[in-house]
Amino acid sequence: MDAYEQVQKGPLKLKGVPELGVTKQKKQKDRDKAQLLETMGKIQKNQEEELRRHLDERTPAQVAFEKVQETRRVQRILKKASTSHKQRVEDFNRHLDTLTEHYDIPKVSWTK
Repeated sequence: MDAYEQVQKGPLKLKGVPELGVTKQKKQKDRDKAQLLETMGKIQKNQEEELRRHLDERTPAQVAFEKVQETRRVQRILKKASTSHKQRVEDFNRHLDTLTEHYDIPKVSWTK
């Protein structure tokens, strides 16, 4: 039995390599919510300042382009809102009726 007393039990330990055991990381609790709210406020202020700076750097052509885009967007919304779904389906069916037979599904069978 004396020959087996020096045997190392357990995993091998290598020099220069830390233990690879399962270690749980501690969760950091948010202890100071006031500080969190303050940082969020700073971030929001920075974003607003950057947006203001961006809006100030626009050229007159860009301003005019954005105005036209906005009016067109509003017109599109009003046009879609003016008709109901039922009316749109009826218009689509009328459009399909006006199409020629060319758009029909071709005949697959050659025997008939």
